[in-house]
Amino acid sequence: MTDPHDGGPPADLELTAVERDMWEAFRNGTTHDLRTSSPEQNDPSAPYTWGADRSVRARVVALLLLNGPSARPGRVAALKLNGVQITGTLDLSGGTVVPYVELHNCRFEQQLLLPESTFTTLRLVGCAIPRVEAARIRTDGDLHLPRCVVQHGIRLTDAHIGTDLLLNQLVVRRDRRGVSIAADGMTVGQDLQAEMMRSHGELSMRGATIGASLSLRGSTLNNPYGRRALNAPQLTVERTLYLTSAGLGGSRFAGGATPPYGISTTPAPDRGPRLRRFECLGGARLDDGRFGDAVDLSQARFVMEADQELSLRRVQTPELRFLGERQERGRVVLSGARVVNLVDRYDSWPGPGGLVMAGFTYENLIPLGSFPLARRLDWVAAATPEYAPEPYERLAGALRSSGEDADARAVLLAKQRRRRETLPPAGKAWGYLQDWTVAYGYRPGRAAVWMAVLWALGGFYFSYRPVPPLKEGEGPAWNPELYTLDLLLPVIDLGQGAAWRPTGGQQWAVAVLTLLGWILATTVAAGASRLLRRQ
Repeated sequence: MTDPHDGGPPADLELTAVERDMWEAFRNGTTHDLRTSSPEQNDPSAPYTWGADRSVRARVVALLLLNGPSARPGRVAALKLNGVQITGTLDLSGGTVVPYVELHNCRFEQQLLLPESTFTTLRLVGCAIPRVEAARIRTDGDLHLPRCVVQHGIRLTDAHIGTDLLLNQLVVRRDRRGVSIAADGMTVGQDLQAEMMRSHGELSMRGATIGASLSLRGSTLNNPYGRRALNAPQLTVERTLYLTSAGLGGSRFAGGATPPYGISTTPAPDRGPRLRRFECLGGARLDDGRFGDAVDLSQARFVMEADQELSLRRVQTPELRFLGERQERGRVVLSGARVVNLVDRYDSWPGPGGLVMAGFTYENLIPLGSFPLARRLDWVAAATPEYAPEPYERLAGALRSSGEDADARAVLLAKQRRRRETLPPAGKAWGYLQDWTVAYGYRPGRAAVWMAVLWALGGFYFSYRPVPPLKEGEGPAWNPELYTLDLLLPVIDLGQGAAWRPTGGQQWAVAVLTLLGWILATTVAAGASRLLRRQ
């Protein structure tokens, strides 16, 4: 054990010169920097051997963190290393680490074991680590792993991060189960930033909770080994999920130790727009997610196989920004999702067979760019290979709520025409008749036009072929216009029809006008009934 009086190491520890310097730096709270003048040899992921002059034992590091010496007067003890190789397995499992820890550009010979450990703040920046095992880790402050390279996965299952989790520019490869980052059940108090990250395997965040925003701007999730590159059902994000592009700063990395290390959400003004888009090479699952502000897919790119999905089933969010690149294969599934504002572009949605949105509800449509009604109807048709009324009614409701009543009626008319194709021959014939006459009641002005045409034709015909009276000398004076109108109006009796006795061709004319009058009245009544039901 450490001597509490002089702060020296145990006699049997036999520290090397490098470890003794690290011991003194810990007591002073200063950085133990072993970098050389050659930048390429300071990269912990590069294929250069780091000798004993740059190495410390994991056993000594663990002793400093778990039961280290007291700080020198006026100092705060902290482990700050830069360009150091840690040999052996650093095992802090179940331990409580009080000192501040910040390791830059360090190389770990074996996996880092942190399960069920407790830290105030832990920062590992630009380090090379075979694997990070940190299930149920707890931090009062931040956990940082930016620019690290982790070869065999990171496990953060049921971890509790007090403030921010930063994974910017992290490169992480899969473990034996094909998972790059296992963060199921993880809780992050504030933001989770994983911008410009490279994940090779499945990023799993099932049931995770993020207290502010989750940003994957500019990241690439690539999983050629399984169905999904992102698996995050029941994810809760109190603010916004960003699957968007990232602007690259003017220099490779920003100075200082505070992230985001050269990442910004806007392009650098001196070099023009330089963006790296979010890419997901594999399926993505966000089913049953809750997002307090928005889900933003601006400029996102999803590359999927035919059997893979971007699944947003039963997602709830005030705003969905569906503004990414149209995928060539796979499906977008929005079944049961509920959003208030749907912000979209026509060329972001997949074609026929690539979109499923049964039960998808939205209140307001906010299209960016040209999105005419004809294309919006194509959008609905692409989502319904077989006729379903609900997507049409939902679209009509959104248009009506925004004051676009004419477009809403056009959508409902398109619904009736689509339904007509599913009917037997008799139903189709009746549907075509309703369409030609009054457009299923959604264009009632057509009935007046047809009535005027028939009235004119009938009046013209009966002007040259007057009908003889039923009884000579009785009844009203002959008026071909009123007689025709009485035939066309099946409910209203103008006192003309019963006073006259048609013969020969007049009988056929009377029959045709009467039948057409009933058809017009029936179609108008059917349309009015639909209007009343809709209201």
